[in-house]
Amino acid sequence: MARTLTPLPTRKAVPALVTAFALVAAASAAAVPAQAQEQPAVQQLVVDLGERTGEFRGAASGALYGLSDEGVPSDNTLEPLRLTTVNQKPPAGAQHPNGDALVVAEPFFRTGGEYIQINVQDMYAQWTYENVGGVIPCNQVCFDNYMEKLVWVVDQVSKHPHADRIVYVPFNEPDFIWYGTSTGNPVQYQQRRDALLSHWKTVVEYIREHHEGARVMGTNDALFRERFYGDFLTFARDNDVLPDFVSWHQLDSTGLDPQHGNYFRTNYETYRRLERERGIAPIPININEYGGNRDLTVPGQLLQYVAMFEEAKVDAGGKAYWTAAGLLGGDVVETNKPGGGWWFYKMYADMRGSDTVKVTPPPATTIDKLEAIGAIDDNRRQARIIAGGGTATDFDVVIDNIDRKLFGGKVNVTVSATTWSGQNSDAPPPVVLRDEDLTPKNGSLVIPIRGLGFQGDGAPNIDLMSAYEIVLSPGGAGTRQSVDLPWRASYEAESATITAGTVQTFGTPANWNAAAASGSRHVGNLTQNNSAVTFDVEVPEAGDYKLSILYGNQTGQPSQQALSVNGGQAQFVDYQATLNFQWRTRKDVVIQLRAGANQIRLAKSHPELGTAVAQATLDRIDLERRSGEIVTRDYEAERSQTKGDVTYEYDHKQQSGAGHLTLKRGGEAMFSVYAEEDGYYDLEFRHNSPGRPGSVTANIGLDRRPVDGAVLRANPGGGTFFKTDRHRLFLSAGVNRVTVEPAGNTPVRLDRLSVTRASNAPSVRTVEAESTTLSGSARVESHGYASGGQYVGWIGQGPQNRLSFEVDVDTAGDYMLVVHYANDERKTGHVYNADIISRPVDLVVNGGDSTRYWFKNTWSWGNWWARGVPVTLKAGTNTITMYNDPAIGATAQGCPTPCMPTLDSQWAPNLDRFDLAPIRVH
Repeated sequence: MARTLTPLPTRKAVPALVTAFALVAAASAAAVPAQAQEQPAVQQLVVDLGERTGEFRGAASGALYGLSDEGVPSDNTLEPLRLTTVNQKPPAGAQHPNGDALVVAEPFFRTGGEYIQINVQDMYAQWTYENVGGVIPCNQVCFDNYMEKLVWVVDQVSKHPHADRIVYVPFNEPDFIWYGTSTGNPVQYQQRRDALLSHWKTVVEYIREHHEGARVMGTNDALFRERFYGDFLTFARDNDVLPDFVSWHQLDSTGLDPQHGNYFRTNYETYRRLERERGIAPIPININEYGGNRDLTVPGQLLQYVAMFEEAKVDAGGKAYWTAAGLLGGDVVETNKPGGGWWFYKMYADMRGSDTVKVTPPPATTIDKLEAIGAIDDNRRQARIIAGGGTATDFDVVIDNIDRKLFGGKVNVTVSATTWSGQNSDAPPPVVLRDEDLTPKNGSLVIPIRGLGFQGDGAPNIDLMSAYEIVLSPGGAGTRQSVDLPWRASYEAESATITAGTVQTFGTPANWNAAAASGSRHVGNLTQNNSAVTFDVEVPEAGDYKLSILYGNQTGQPSQQALSVNGGQAQFVDYQATLNFQWRTRKDVVIQLRAGANQIRLAKSHPELGTAVAQATLDRIDLERRSGEIVTRDYEAERSQTKGDVTYEYDHKQQSGAGHLTLKRGGEAMFSVYAEEDGYYDLEFRHNSPGRPGSVTANIGLDRRPVDGAVLRANPGGGTFFKTDRHRLFLSAGVNRVTVEPAGNTPVRLDRLSVTRASNAPSVRTVEAESTTLSGSARVESHGYASGGQYVGWIGQGPQNRLSFEVDVDTAGDYMLVVHYANDERKTGHVYNADIISRPVDLVVNGGDSTRYWFKNTWSWGNWWARGVPVTLKAGTNTITMYNDPAIGATAQGCPTPCMPTLDSQWAPNLDRFDLAPIRVH
């Protein structure tokens, strides 16, 4: 059985099916077209724009160990999510090799973060933390050891420049760890509770005495239990040690089940009742660990948690840490690439500044259920809804009380979707499914959500892993986005013909801590010579198709499978290593298919090719018809993230999309621009700027750096109101922050940014690492998957062991240096985490000061990834030097044992090649 990932092949190609996907401008079933009325009744999710439920908080996008180092993940991926908080380890904490709160503070706060939590017990090296006393509850010996560490942590944090933005979390899951207050034995419970409460009092009093203004969070239990939290509040009130934030964890997806003791909505109401009964004013709640492994990276699963947290106005929420640090819970791929989950949180962040509205989902009948968040913004004149989660059936979003004064007689409705892309595959921006003007009836619209495409039998299909965004804006003016999408289909490996392989189940409610899989299953153990998975596919026309293979490879090095199509076209497909066999990523291959039925076979061996190297698991394959056309992505200005003096306009007949912006002095529009790969792109800014013709009216920035010569110029008058300025810029693969700011007092009317991969772009200069000048221990090594078959290793342990090369450039200015590297250094011994380590490079240009950049773990010494770093070069000859000087790394002096005095690796990553390009070309 196949299922498609996007809606209609094209609206023209399948006219009879348009009504099954159309937006219906009515509030009752009577207004639904006849074709839709013949379908079974669908679920309805009601959004009432007339009943506001409070200011949008937008704080549930954090993560435990979401950051690991300066620049890992990149600022580009942090700022657009408008993060409130993350949870990190204390300075020199030995629990993990990275993620020191004071190390990541600067990048977190410069990208808009509000506060950082530190788990004090992560000073200990071993999970579940060394208990020196060896008993439960933690005795005096145990607690004295802990206090020694706490004293040192408080001393370090209180002296830090961001001390007022650090929140202490003294204990982590004390209901299980050290204190065991989860016991059902009443006598044991009282003893353990009293020990924990006594220690809580000592800790809180110490922190507040020695760190003026410090804030404390707790008790941070793994499960909310009414018995303990009631006792805790009474004790804390009576002893003046109430926390500044109350926290507990919501890890298990079954927590969405009303019959389960970990059900959040019930927990929340119970907790607030406990406060009221004790005369305690509401304390902000932080659910600083949520989600099982099956939920992480999956938009439809994550939405179910976030919708509940936003409804309750929790102060913040953060995804749990199940695998590796520095990935924002898995939503950032490599360092700068967004996964499907990232785009979900971007949808969520785009609601900032609005008021939430009442949402009524259908009654829960399963653990995974349909949820939504709704919000309305009077200043922007926009309403946004994110819906989806846990349903594989059609549903309608009913929007009531659409204010005519705010939106006008016609309403522009745009529907987009983002779906799961695997745990380590990047994803493009959400797919636009619909963009049109509708006329509400009696203030209401019904928006049928009919999935991301069609199954093999032609039936509409909902993707339960997706999140769907609906944006309402004033309609009636301008032009709308064409929705003619390429044909796409998806085929599950477990539904194909399997030879000498095993179907394995993952990510169901029963095994919630297993990583998500498409369809909750994959095919593994494809290790025999005759092992194969054969997919029967059917395509509408002959031609080139992109085949995307979702796989896992835990072998530690690249592996292979033999691909054949219709008995021919045989080739080996190379798979990069992944974190484990459940940690799925994507390999894209172009194949030729004939119209109608085809067979695609992925096998361990092939008669002509021989036997493939190592093995991989298979989750699913996706097919997409390649049109050969250059793809242009449009970013409407009224959907950008703005700040400062900005107004939203919807009344110009020449505008694209629903509207445009007017930027005044101090205003800014920021676009999160996606690039499939490193390279040059043409950025076209459609705008109108009054003033002297040709004068500079706005400056363009890339990744928070001004781009020399990239400006908008005044273009008043003429028959065409909006005109276009084009700039060719080098973009990094993944997310790029493109900003537009007025250059002076003249306002800028900004309509749209269009981005196209540049054709006939200048070639990028490439320098192979093995051709550079090496010093000290640095030496050339061989690897079959490195560029040219060679790379340079053993750089580090001091500046004497280095690599350097010269480049000649004609023009002085800013350049992008793309470093291709491999790094699989790890700290071993953690029971459930990879404990990956980033390696730094100290980069020097022309003998100046060094700048340190961190290069994230690549899962394998055979995976060659890329990270772009900016350099400023002079005209003529430039010398670039790279090394790793451990003396530059952050160190901790006098920290109590155990601790991690040196927080950085002493080695640089293995270096393969360098690409150098000016950031802007004419």
